Amino acid sequence: MDNAGYCNETYESLHNPASDDELVDIAGATLDFSNTEDVPPLDPEYGSGYGNTGYSNGMTGNGKLMDLLDEPVPGVGTYEDFNTIDWVREKSKDRDRHREITSKSEQSTWALLHSISDAFSGWLLMLLIGLMSGALAGCIDISAHWLTDLKEGVCLSGFWFNHEHCCWGSNQTTFQERDKCPQWQSWAELLGGSSEGAAAYIVNYLMFMLCALLFSFLAVILVRAFAPYACGSGIPEIKTILSGFIIRGYLGKWTLIIKTITLVLAVSSGLSLGKEGPLVHVACCCANILCHLFTKYRQNEAKRREVLSAAAAVGVSVAFGAPIGGVLFSLEEVSYYFPLKTLWRSFFAALVAAFTLRSINPFGNSRLVLFYVEFHTPWHMVELVPFILLGIFGGLWGALFIRANIAWCRRRKTTRLGHYPVLEVLVVTGITGVCVNTLPDRPAGPGVYTALWQLALALFFKMLVTVVTFGMKVPSGLFIPSMAVGAIAGRLLGVAMEQMALNHHDWLIVKGWCSSGADCITPGLYAMVGAAACLGGVTRMTISLVVIMFELTGGLEYIVPLMAAIMTSKWVADALGREGIYEAHIRLNGYPFLETKEEYEHKTLAQDVMRPRPSDPLLVVLTQEGMSVGEIEGVMADTDYSGFPVVVSQESQRLVGFVLRRDLVISLDNARKRQEGVVSASLVFFLEHVPPQPFSGPPVVKLRGILDLSPFTVTDHTPMAIALDIFRKLGLRQCLVTHNGRLLGIITKKDILKHMAQMSNRDPDSILFN
Repeated sequence: MDNAGYCNETYESLHNPASDDELVDIAGATLDFSNTEDVPPLDPEYGSGYGNTGYSNGMTGNGKLMDLLDEPVPGVGTYEDFNTIDWVREKSKDRDRHREITSKSEQSTWALLHSISDAFSGWLLMLLIGLMSGALAGCIDISAHWLTDLKEGVCLSGFWFNHEHCCWGSNQTTFQERDKCPQWQSWAELLGGSSEGAAAYIVNYLMFMLCALLFSFLAVILVRAFAPYACGSGIPEIKTILSGFIIRGYLGKWTLIIKTITLVLAVSSGLSLGKEGPLVHVACCCANILCHLFTKYRQNEAKRREVLSAAAAVGVSVAFGAPIGGVLFSLEEVSYYFPLKTLWRSFFAALVAAFTLRSINPFGNSRLVLFYVEFHTPWHMVELVPFILLGIFGGLWGALFIRANIAWCRRRKTTRLGHYPVLEVLVVTGITGVCVNTLPDRPAGPGVYTALWQLALALFFKMLVTVVTFGMKVPSGLFIPSMAVGAIAGRLLGVAMEQMALNHHDWLIVKGWCSSGADCITPGLYAMVGAAACLGGVTRMTISLVVIMFELTGGLEYIVPLMAAIMTSKWVADALGREGIYEAHIRLNGYPFLETKEEYEHKTLAQDVMRPRPSDPLLVVLTQEGMSVGEIEGVMADTDYSGFPVVVSQESQRLVGFVLRRDLVISLDNARKRQEGVVSASLVFFLEHVPPQPFSGPPVVKLRGILDLSPFTVTDHTPMAIALDIFRKLGLRQCLVTHNGRLLGIITKKDILKHMAQMSNRDPDSILFN
């Protein structure tokens, strides 16, 4: 339960923590604790139902008794930054709210209308998320295409047109040369008046590199200056947030604005990254901001995470034009809690987002899919062998990439390399731009061996540059680079199979299904299967990836090859390492995330993990009566625990409940301010009925309202495998350990993560936050 954020002892200190100027390195970015824009920590309405304050007559000297039952106390029931929410409490709070609305709906017409609007608010929120995310995705696509073409030239009829749009209305454009028109001029034509010769090539090349370096420089500078959370793909952090962790500012308005702008710049710079992963982050930012319009989602962290799960589906929907695949992606890969109603709402939001993007038509082809395939040649059973080989390659590449990228990111975090993020981005951009321009397109045919050599060289370079690019201080997605690696490998194998079928059609393996000279092999199909295999090896996606691929390409008849390659890829990659790239980055950054896919095979018990250890001091507890305000404040000053068990007495240690430090600090500070006569000597009671007190003493403070009377408990002999399942499925932040009703210790989420790391021979201190 260690957390320095709870060490402050006043309401003001919680609202304006002393650590506002402290910086911490998360996900490779320098992050500011003071950014609390996405989830207001002290909403006055939050406390209703959990922390209320008022005056009632009692057996005290001045006849006044502080009781948290009537008026809201701002901040009570909320969470500090970098803490885990209490899922059980949040769900209970939502049930109480829904029960109250339902009971009032029978009393008046206005209350009935309020009940109907409350029930409809979830669907309205999904509609707004779909519209906003689809519109932003369309703007990102259009802007990225324009800036990418701007590296090569400019449109004279309108500088805001990209190359393709510029030549659409030209009468001089021919079908064979659709990309050439007088309205579009290269930089060499604009600056030197000629498009041919060595001088023109040098001018175009220098302008291309200058624009690429400028775009990447602006991207990294904007991220560092305005929104450090905007770097990376965002999916590891979103997985952690959906599991119940709070990272304030990560889904805020500044992160959304800067991520949208810098994503366009990063993609246009030519770096080996994609916009698909960051679009999930963008959609979740939209959802988080729109949640503030609805009380039901603004005041409940668990309900907000249901919306964010749907937003993750929206992000994939607008990234790939795959609404069904987006829903499955959220369910399979991202979400921690995914009830059935979230499934329907996710599908609705993804559908709205896809329709919005289709209406904008950013690609100009009236299609949602990025890589529509035109070939429909049937595949043959014998080809399952090369498809499986591609799956093996994808699994090997996935495992290799994860280890290499994590090693590079760890080096970036622990060496001087991490001190120069701008220089790193510029160097990688320069290397990427140089190599891309030295690999000209050359068709197969007579130069097939030259083409194969160039493809092999491109494959090696793409693998290398993707390793060092993912994790830099710019928005960087992993989907398209991983698919590009697989597509190159698949194209290589496809061309080899095509040459074998053409030149050795009398071989037994091809005889009967590939006649002489027939186009019976489609290298493009191998590229598509290879792309899916490599992406599956990196992310360990299965069902959702198959659906995304056939929605992405329109190749519905190739589901079986995709399934064979993706499953083979996952099996091979899992044999070499159980973690996907997102889980590996979660562990690298020390996020408190309990992976649901990881199995616990050890035979330890709860008493082996709980604190205090046998050699430690006794557990710090509060008693339900007899402690003064000053004594409780002294306990909080001497410790940094984020909560305290409440027991009957120090002698009996029989458990009564659990109280959060934040609620305790706010309530005691509120009592001193609002109740006359409360001093350090005032007694604090966690009882429903306070025993008679002498009239001469100071007034007492009653804190029954902030006490959790049903904390989850396990016995000291409970197997840790069961305790782990309880933490995962109920989303607990802590669990108390008892023996015959007597309190022995406490197990927090961080304790479990440290124990699991220790049992796996990893550094247990790598878990950064509670």
